[in-house]
Amino acid sequence: MKVGWFVHGDIDGFFGLFVDNLLQLMLIAVLCGNVCGMPQELVYGRILPGAALSILFGNVFYAWQARRLAISTGRFDVTALPYGINTVSLIAFIFLIIAPIYFETKDPNLAWQAGLFACLVSAVLECVGAFVGDWLRRHTPRAALLSSLAGIALTFISMGFVFQIFAMPAIAIVPALFVIIVYGGQIKLPLGLPGGFIAVVLGVAMGWLLRWAGYPFFQPLQEPYHFAVHFPRPAFADMLVFLTNGQGWKYFSVIFPMALFNVIGSLQNLESAEAAGDRYDTRSSLLVNGFGSIVAACLGNPFPTTIYIGHPGWKAMGARWGYSILNGAVITVLCLIGGVTLVLKVVPMEAMIGILLWVGLIITAQAFKEVPKKHSVAVALGLMPALAAWALLLIETTLRKAGASLYDVAPKFGGDLYVYGVIALSQGFMLSGMILSAMMVFVVERKFLKAALWTATAALLSFFGVIHAYVLTPAGVQNTFGYGAAKGYALAYLGTTLLLVAIYYYKRGKLYSRADIYKHYRVPAVELQTKPEDQTGET
Repeated sequence: MKVGWFVHGDIDGFFGLFVDNLLQLMLIAVLCGNVCGMPQELVYGRILPGAALSILFGNVFYAWQARRLAISTGRFDVTALPYGINTVSLIAFIFLIIAPIYFETKDPNLAWQAGLFACLVSAVLECVGAFVGDWLRRHTPRAALLSSLAGIALTFISMGFVFQIFAMPAIAIVPALFVIIVYGGQIKLPLGLPGGFIAVVLGVAMGWLLRWAGYPFFQPLQEPYHFAVHFPRPAFADMLVFLTNGQGWKYFSVIFPMALFNVIGSLQNLESAEAAGDRYDTRSSLLVNGFGSIVAACLGNPFPTTIYIGHPGWKAMGARWGYSILNGAVITVLCLIGGVTLVLKVVPMEAMIGILLWVGLIITAQAFKEVPKKHSVAVALGLMPALAAWALLLIETTLRKAGASLYDVAPKFGGDLYVYGVIALSQGFMLSGMILSAMMVFVVERKFLKAALWTATAALLSFFGVIHAYVLTPAGVQNTFGYGAAKGYALAYLGTTLLLVAIYYYKRGKLYSRADIYKHYRVPAVELQTKPEDQTGET
């Protein structure tokens, strides 16, 4: 059977992935220019062209990987892993590395070089993680891998876009609900038209019609566009500046958790894809993931690229592997001609975000659907750190817009918000969500020693500052990484570990005591083993 490259569903998948990538590129253009003082030549001439080729590289590989899997398995419903710039890394690198250096030196070029160094080191760490990723995936419960991913989908994707949709109801609600109705009801449109494409057309038509009628709900970008082709240029010298002068290593407390975040996030996305029916090789997927970020840094883009959240959503839309190639090609062209903002002169952003809302809903639902029913409590527990991270983002954004900072205002909250708890739970939230969820899975299964191993891991990570550790500065919340960084949390997790071990030995002792009684009265051993109240699940 001949295997083609494109199907109808790839158009829908392309729109969703393209919107997501376009949002990240818009954030780069706005934040690098407005926050970090970078001139347009640096943003449009160096950063975005470098981002384009790294995104193209990954999209082409993962499309080829999906097609190869389809041919080898004889299944032609395989969907390529989505790929692009990591939103969380983007925000972290800007506000915790690039912006502080710019504020201190007022040198945007030096700040850019720091970002390149951070991207390179993060990518190298990701490549190292590829060799232990498969082991982690085999020994981590599915609920743990899916729950924190669902937390991101529920908060940073779904809720953020829900607010934007309902803030602009005239042009956003109809396209968003259209997407939900068509995909949720699995409705086939006339002529096989893709639902995502029709939703965008509806949003564009409503925006322009209302604007022509005198209701300017849609405000096209006013920034003038001048056509020019910007080819990527090597940035090896700039990338290695911070490696040679030693300054970059003081930001390792940011770089290391973000690299770990990318590895864990990629593992969760691979698990999400497998739960949807597509199992990809862990090592090659992670290696290409890290190598894509190396390409980005070498060509001037300081923001890591990674396997994206959203595979189940694109699969539910009918996308296969052609959507990945389309996305890489269109994003590359837009970046090379400086046209990232050109699309938004015509298309209201609100017309497109309903697709991303649907993706967030699918991922959240998957976390509960694809695990044993009794593990649903573990999924719910794993959502909480992501909720804390999202709450912190809302708090910081609100205060910043009001002309204040969390550093000044936090002591005034008192017990009304417990803001320090919000901050602590948000630090390393993907890891802590995974750990709490895994612990709960093994508690539910009454495997208390395995649960204790996860809480002991949490104690170790807390002690060295990978989770829960932070310092509140005038520039915002910053990671703090080092010996004894979060001792209080480490002691709390250690206490929980000892408690779980005690429960294990208590239950085992209880089991053995009853065994002696049954033996004395010649009760068959099988009756002992079938008493659920005595099962610890340990051997």
